[in-house]
Amino acid sequence: MSHDDLEKYETEAELALYREYRDVVGLFQYVVETERRFYLCNKVDLQVKASGGDIYFEVTMADAWVWDVYRSARLVKSVRVVTFKDVNVEELARDEALPDLRQLRGR
Repeated sequence: MSHDDLEKYETEAELALYREYRDVVGLFQYVVETERRFYLCNKVDLQVKASGGDIYFEVTMADAWVWDVYRSARLVKSVRVVTFKDVNVEELARDEALPDLRQLRGR
């Protein structure tokens, strides 16, 4: 497989993922962004924890969709994330236009 073929495959996979996102975003109430993943979900619980002077976040989500181009099953019943990095949780407005994912993901 050539470099161009690989780039084309990745571009097509990203486009298909965006189309899936566009199709499902209206089914969810929250957007959750961590340093590694982007999620849509209908229930989210964010807990700030401390351990030995360190602060970390524990995020639990239910009824979620995961932005991951290489994941075969993106709809998941529950997700638990533990991270020392920032976590962003936003409630989606039902009447707004879709957010531009290039801006959300810093691309």
